[in-house]
Amino acid sequence: MASTRNTVMVITCEEDSTADLVIAALNRRGAVVVRVDPADIGPDLTFSGRIGADRRQWTGRLRTPSRDVPLENVRAVYYRRPSLWRFDELEPQARKFAVAEARQGLKGLLTSLPECRYVNHPFGNDRSEYKPAQLQAAVEVGLDVPATLITNDLKAVNEFVQEHKPIIYKSFRGVPSAPGGEVATIWAEEVDPSDVDESVIVTAHLFQAKVRKSSDARVTVVGPRVFASEITGPGGDLDWRRDDWSKLEHAPIQVPSSVVAALHAYLDHFGLVFGCFDFGLEAREGNDGPYRWTFFECNPNGQWGWLPDAEAIADAFAETLLEGRST
Repeated sequence: MASTRNTVMVITCEEDSTADLVIAALNRRGAVVVRVDPADIGPDLTFSGRIGADRRQWTGRLRTPSRDVPLENVRAVYYRRPSLWRFDELEPQARKFAVAEARQGLKGLLTSLPECRYVNHPFGNDRSEYKPAQLQAAVEVGLDVPATLITNDLKAVNEFVQEHKPIIYKSFRGVPSAPGGEVATIWAEEVDPSDVDESVIVTAHLFQAKVRKSSDARVTVVGPRVFASEITGPGGDLDWRRDDWSKLEHAPIQVPSSVVAALHAYLDHFGLVFGCFDFGLEAREGNDGPYRWTFFECNPNGQWGWLPDAEAIADAFAETLLEGRST
């Protein structure tokens, strides 16, 4: 392979339809693409990296059954959704050691490639996944957020109810998979205050004032480009994700310029290039536009392949990655 920085590395699992869209867009542009799942470390993934002496940055190679990539050729990384580390053949203690070493060594190397654009860098993703950090950043950049309480104190909940009822409950991260692999979901739900008791002391809970929204918006930001869809469902659910997705209605919507500026400032705050933002839209009258936009959350590695403008979003990813180093 020529010693030019012409490779885009896509770090994800084997089955990832969202990454497939971006890879197809990169291929249309003639990019050199290597798809890597770090969990394949072993015979199907070998690597070496060197620094020091006469080397001022990491150099080396990464090999998969179909690719042999000089690390110094990588100009951009799309860090998408790699598998969990496996090492299933090892005993539990040895597996824990192997996982820790692979995370420090291989992941550490793949997140330290010099002069490389990451979309997004996993460290930025990690920092921005915490809901308290998201809400603080949203307020700082000028976005409206619902009145919010994070607590394990029943008295604090009761006081919040009296001030802001009706209120809703949201989980921070969702429910872990069961031992058999079954996946459950906790939707945003309106809270009956009589159902809240001393059991809240067990762990942290997130409560918010209910936003009297007429619809929702999903805003996908990739570099400088912004894609927005207004979402309505036949059930009018508080959380549109629990509705029948085949019956959801999507319509293009113009995002106010003040909100667009705030979204870019939000991403800059966390060092991100891409994010999927969820807003509640509250109908209103006046000169400020037809809706009040209330920030709910931002997923720094969110899904967008199901949106009507998915192909245009994939093109934006390809163009952003091919720009190379983030300035």
